[in-house]
Amino acid sequence: MTVVVGVDGAGRTHRLDQLAAAATGPVVRVAGPAEPPDRLADRLAAAHRDGALVLVDDAHRLGTAALQALAEAARQGVSMVVARRPTVDQPALAELDELVAGQGAVELLEPLDEHGVAAVIAAVTGRPAGLDAVGPVRHASAGLPAVVAALAAAGAGPAEAARAGPAAAPALLARMQQKLAGLDSGTAELARTVALGLALADGALAAAAGLDPDRLAPAMRALRDAGMLVPGGEQMIPAVAQAILADLPPAGRRRLHDAVARALVATGGDPVAAAGQLSAAHARTPGAAEVYRRAADRLRFTDPAAALAWYDDALDAGADPAGLAAGRAEATALTGGPVDVDGPPPVPADAGRLALAAGAAAAHQGRAARAAEALLATGPPGPVLAAPALLAAGRPDQARAAAAGDGPLPVRRLAAAVVAAGEDPQAALPLLIEAAEAAEATPPAVVLPDTPHALGALVAVTAGDAATAEHLLERGLATGVGGPVAADRHRLLLAWVRMRTGRYETALAELRRLAAPAAPERAARLALEPHRRPLGSGPGLPGRERLLAAAVSAGIARRSGDIARLREAWADAEPVLARQAVDLFGLEPVEELLVAAARLRHHQRVAPVLDTLAQIVDRLGRPAGWEVPVGWIRLQLAVATEDAGAATAAAGQLAATTVDGAGPGTARQRAQVAAAGRWARALAGEVDPEAVLAAAEDLAAAQLPWEASRLAGHAAIRTPDPAAARRLLERARELAGTDPLTVDGRAGPSYGGLSDREVEVAQLVLEGRTYREIGAQLYLAPKTVEHHVARIRGKLGATSRADLMAALRRVLDDPGE
Repeated sequence: MTVVVGVDGAGRTHRLDQLAAAATGPVVRVAGPAEPPDRLADRLAAAHRDGALVLVDDAHRLGTAALQALAEAARQGVSMVVARRPTVDQPALAELDELVAGQGAVELLEPLDEHGVAAVIAAVTGRPAGLDAVGPVRHASAGLPAVVAALAAAGAGPAEAARAGPAAAPALLARMQQKLAGLDSGTAELARTVALGLALADGALAAAAGLDPDRLAPAMRALRDAGMLVPGGEQMIPAVAQAILADLPPAGRRRLHDAVARALVATGGDPVAAAGQLSAAHARTPGAAEVYRRAADRLRFTDPAAALAWYDDALDAGADPAGLAAGRAEATALTGGPVDVDGPPPVPADAGRLALAAGAAAAHQGRAARAAEALLATGPPGPVLAAPALLAAGRPDQARAAAAGDGPLPVRRLAAAVVAAGEDPQAALPLLIEAAEAAEATPPAVVLPDTPHALGALVAVTAGDAATAEHLLERGLATGVGGPVAADRHRLLLAWVRMRTGRYETALAELRRLAAPAAPERAARLALEPHRRPLGSGPGLPGRERLLAAAVSAGIARRSGDIARLREAWADAEPVLARQAVDLFGLEPVEELLVAAARLRHHQRVAPVLDTLAQIVDRLGRPAGWEVPVGWIRLQLAVATEDAGAATAAAGQLAATTVDGAGPGTARQRAQVAAAGRWARALAGEVDPEAVLAAAEDLAAAQLPWEASRLAGHAAIRTPDPAAARRLLERARELAGTDPLTVDGRAGPSYGGLSDREVEVAQLVLEGRTYREIGAQLYLAPKTVEHHVARIRGKLGATSRADLMAALRRVLDDPGE
């Protein structure tokens, strides 16, 4: 008594034939659908008298009466072998199965292993199967004997048939046609859908096949029983799937993909995962186009390069370009590309989004005035987004009015901070820090013309606070605010801050990271530009960042005396400067390029740019925080050309600037004003060594070590006193090589790598002062003090206040630790 269980094609009939051949007595065969019940009863009675073995094939196809007759015979002791599918869906079949299995055994037909596949191939072809044939056939057939036999029967050979598909195995194609014809329409449609090989959730799978969700499980069981699915899984046997899809005309396959795409949309699944499935199947139908569009819209702010690829797929699949225009513009702007405002117009509801993206892209290209006009012409949040560009172009009243507009909280905070920066960069810094924190907490769903991290860093350096600038930029890189185009900007500004404060190797390291990016989205964006210039200064960057990269390269080249690199940097910057794409926030980086132009005798480029910057500052009311940097540029140009008269004029203008207040920003401005006078006198041959050394010390304290060194050096070669010259040159060398960090960016031995400002803050923290008290003593905002403490914690590895206090005691007591 045996029950043989296997899916169709697993060899149930073959196994019955083996048992019949081994039988020592008569054999009676019963196959569904059986003969009339009375005749079957007579045959079973005769089998009982004769001691015959009854073989029941396809028991699942028998009717209730036949199954009951067989069960009665089993009770009477008739020897019986029953072969059936795995699913038992009739009470009469369950009764028969229990009677036979209860008196004997259940034999489950498993997939063939390599030896079994080889045996079937040899039996069908009449020759041994080589190892090169067995592997492909077993994979394609999942070890199902009927599929193995169909592939082996192909004239091209089993391995070739397994690779070529149903066209090389017509027997398999015919078998699948028969199987599909025997299924109900819903289950047959499910078979075609599963054949696509897409990893669909149950809801989407049922919807694509047109099935009610509660019918999905029975239909999948039917496909398993029919021998279409990989044993133990829900994927279709590869050769079976090929055969089913090969029987579909192209229009039928397109219809199938469209049904899947619409089901994915209707069931609310992850559009990115759905798009990946459809793309793997090369689906190009209207439904697939909608899925690709949704995937692109989902990713446009988090992975804009991938979003652009999905927009391309949507277009290829027949999507309306107007429906993609706004999303494509946003993704393009976030990768640093130009936005085509003259392309296909967007649908009316998306016109504002396209305009916002175009305005942001103009800002990325360094066109502040054009960006402001584009953003002002849109609805909210366009005007409030325009505030930084308006101020950068020297339009403070319009910036103030725009900042009062509606928009997301981070954007409104940024606008308010920027307006404040136009009057006093030092006072605006805490507001910019708050705007950066808000953008990190809730990234706005718009393309930012600039990030609070970048603007905060630029203002921080102008205010003499490089530590806060670095902290903001590192946070911007860590959180990804602003997308890939902002990441480029943050990295370049980080290089610039480090170059400005004398850490040239770490500045170069940031440029090298930019030139050889590891991020896939940036690599994809630059794939069409393989022959870029070194150090991140090539045309793959938008105009604003090309200018910044060139400024960093020029600054490093000037400090190292590398004229060849200086020429390269100027060649990158000149086309951008030619259209005067400069604004207030690029004032200090542009200084490096103007000095490079003067050194290389490109004087015609200097005056227009300097005049533009001066006019912007004039329209702001000439606040000292911006007037002093413009006057400092004039001084540096005079020094570069050794024009004593121009240096005297620049120093006089600086001396006439009123510098009020306290704090690092005003200390930096006072240091520049005092140094300008000493530099002008030195160029004229009048050197007061003590006054020069004092001015140089103030410049170094204001985080301008290179300028301090140059001042001492210029004075040394112009003093007639040899002893004074030696002192000045020695100090110049010290200033050129002294910094709280070593040249490779690692913490030096003093105070655990803390900067001078951080040491001041640390000492007051150790005394138990609050942030407000520390800020009042050091002329810093409490929020700035908080950021200094955060950086101190990071450098000392303190995870709690107790750890911090213990670490500060150790470090401040023993600076070498």
